[in-house]
Amino acid sequence: MTSTVTAAAVSKNFGAYQDAAVREPVIITKNGRPRTVLIAYEDYMRLARRDRRVEATTVLSDADIAAVEQAEMEPGSDHLNAELTTGKHAAD
Repeated sequence: MTSTVTAAAVSKNFGAYQDAAVREPVIITKNGRPRTVLIAYEDYMRLARRDRRVEATTVLSDADIAAVEQAEMEPGSDHLNAELTTGKHAAD
């Protein structure tokens, strides 16, 4: 479960929220809106490793392009097609 606290509360008791962030993410709000998240270093490193690698399509070989064209989605991922039609993309 995730904790949500105000920036003022974190400022007054940072050490306690650092300890809490080791167990679970701590969402920090400002003016009532989520603004930042305090997480354990290990969680950050795990997420950083998962960061996507992006390359221009112009560097793809003909074989790479053919492989992409032949690729099929894994079963159970069909719901992701909705993102293509609703305009909800990760880059938005």
